[in-house]
Amino acid sequence: MIKKLSIKVNGQGLQAFTPLVQQQLSLCNIDEGLCTLFIQHTSASLLIQENYDASAQHDLENWLNRLVPENDSLYTHTLEGPDDMPAHIKAALTATSVSIPFMDGQLALGTWQGIYLWEHRHYTGQRQVIMHIGA
Repeated sequence: MIKKLSIKVNGQGLQAFTPLVQQQLSLCNIDEGLCTLFIQHTSASLLIQENYDASAQHDLENWLNRLVPENDSLYTHTLEGPDDMPAHIKAALTATSVSIPFMDGQLALGTWQGIYLWEHRHYTGQRQVIMHIGA
């Protein structure tokens, strides 16, 4: 079963969407299998990360922004603005898909794990994630 999810983003940062994935999984009426998520963009990524303390998310964002700064003189792909090429590099360094097993109709995430879309641009709008449920 395949579903398309729209995730609202408000600029750079991590956007949690675990409840949306669990809700869609519950509608499938499948007890166990694998849930794979794939983002259809080249300037954002997906990850599983700590969902308890927001400072962990902020530290990740700050670290990656320091590693891949905007306005680097090496960039030639600058037509779409100073955040575009860094966003492509960040997406290349992170993941475009994640797979999570589920049991008894529930995602098998650890206690402090959540699913995040990591927006790497200053973009505000919707990002598309494809969700595949396999039994």
